[in-house]
Amino acid sequence: MKRTDYISWDEYFMGIAMLSAQRSKDSSTQVGACIVNGENKIVSVGYNGMPTGCLDDEMPWEREGETSLDTKYPFVCHAELNAILNSNIGNLSGCTVYVTLFPCNECAKAIIQSGIKRVVYYDNKYADTESVRASCLLFEKCGVDFDRYEPSGKDIILSL
Repeated sequence: MKRTDYISWDEYFMGIAMLSAQRSKDSSTQVGACIVNGENKIVSVGYNGMPTGCLDDEMPWEREGETSLDTKYPFVCHAELNAILNSNIGNLSGCTVYVTLFPCNECAKAIIQSGIKRVVYYDNKYADTESVRASCLLFEKCGVDFDRYEPSGKDIILSL
């Protein structure tokens, strides 16, 4: 008899995004992303972190500093951008990105330019910022759907 308590595609892909976020070295915000094609196949994952080649221990992770160069902001690559750049296929047209935090305007532009047509996000804690409002405007004008993930309440425990 077939199991009936298996997880949905949305649960699976958001779970992969959440697991990817656990790779982030950022002490304040861990973000993960999972890009999926129309056949429900994962084509890429990413998390927020320093660019390849930058030693994490030599880079700033602070949110505030004397100048912006003393903070993480000019250096950290966001999860969505990393997932786009890490893609194992050449064309992301029509794909969906599952992301644990609503994309900023810079990532929104990368999402649009890559051809991704749907964003499923877990949290939008910066909804009132200009960056997120710009993202919404860009998505609406460019035909990218964005939907809040609806948690099912299921718990999955991983012992690693």
